[in-house]
Amino acid sequence: MGTIKGRGATENDASMRFNLPQREVDGDWLDALPEVDGELPRLRTTVIIEKPRRIITRNDSPDIGFDRSINAYRGCEHGCIYCFARPSHAYHDLSPGLDFETKLFAKPGAPELLRQELSKRHYKVAPLAMGTNTDPYQPIESQWRITRQCIEILAECRHPLIITTKSNRVVRDLDLLGPMAADNLTAVAMSVTSLTAAISRTLEPRAPHPEKRLAAVAMLTQAGVPTFVNIAPVVPAITDHEMEAIVERSAQAGAIGVNFMIVRLPHEVSPLFRAWLDAHYPDRAGKVMNIIREMKGGRDNDPRFHGRMRVQGIWGELFRARFKKAMARYGIEQKRLSLRTDLFRPPRGDQLSLF
Repeated sequence: MGTIKGRGATENDASMRFNLPQREVDGDWLDALPEVDGELPRLRTTVIIEKPRRIITRNDSPDIGFDRSINAYRGCEHGCIYCFARPSHAYHDLSPGLDFETKLFAKPGAPELLRQELSKRHYKVAPLAMGTNTDPYQPIESQWRITRQCIEILAECRHPLIITTKSNRVVRDLDLLGPMAADNLTAVAMSVTSLTAAISRTLEPRAPHPEKRLAAVAMLTQAGVPTFVNIAPVVPAITDHEMEAIVERSAQAGAIGVNFMIVRLPHEVSPLFRAWLDAHYPDRAGKVMNIIREMKGGRDNDPRFHGRMRVQGIWGELFRARFKKAMARYGIEQKRLSLRTDLFRPPRGDQLSLF
């Protein structure tokens, strides 16, 4: 299948886990545009309203440092081909391929659900994460403002919040995040995959330009918001040569820490990523996959707890050594934040407090 301008996936793959039939990219799913120079017509983005019963998702994974999160949206228009959240679309009988980045779900009831859950008598406070599945600041947030509304409630309640994004749109909410940061209630992690626009355009086609993200890091840190940079993911033989440069630029922007993660290819992400390699980097597709498999114990992906976030072998050691040296060269000390939980106050109800 050919490439589609402005989209990451090259196909609408089937989900073998749920017997999802192969999707044909045609009919109402396409704009009425002719095929030009081998490119397929552009796909429209559609948004469906979702009405969940709860908005806080709990997890007990030993691989991540939080036990609860909010996702205002399903699917993500950024279209990052490597996104590990793509397989979640299969639960809706939609493809993790093009459907994931064109058929989105918004949860406008999220703020009220959040207020209800925080009001429960036995609610125990711990940092809440945004951006753990799909980006809270993807393009449709400009219109729906669900992320903004949820942060307003968290700010009102003085509830700790961690945001992960690859969008400079996060600075829109500095009026909320700045005061929260002053009370040690929030931190932001900005993902920067590549500094090369030509790579970003195919790897993450609708995400903001890398320079805009680094400018956002500078704005956040200048406003007192602790901000990290995640080099996530590192794609061997395509973006790994930029690791040191991203660490340097992160230091210049004032980031208080930098982390890196090698690309993960769970479930349907693997065939989608392989198809993307064949379309955009056919000269090195085999090399890329060989390195990934060498770091993942001979598999495209290691799904095991304690293993899925780690890399092994010679290549893994090389990347860790390069990263450690770059961190020392540019003077970044890896800091760990401990957000406050003792300031929490439940949301105000319909009746005013007497105190």
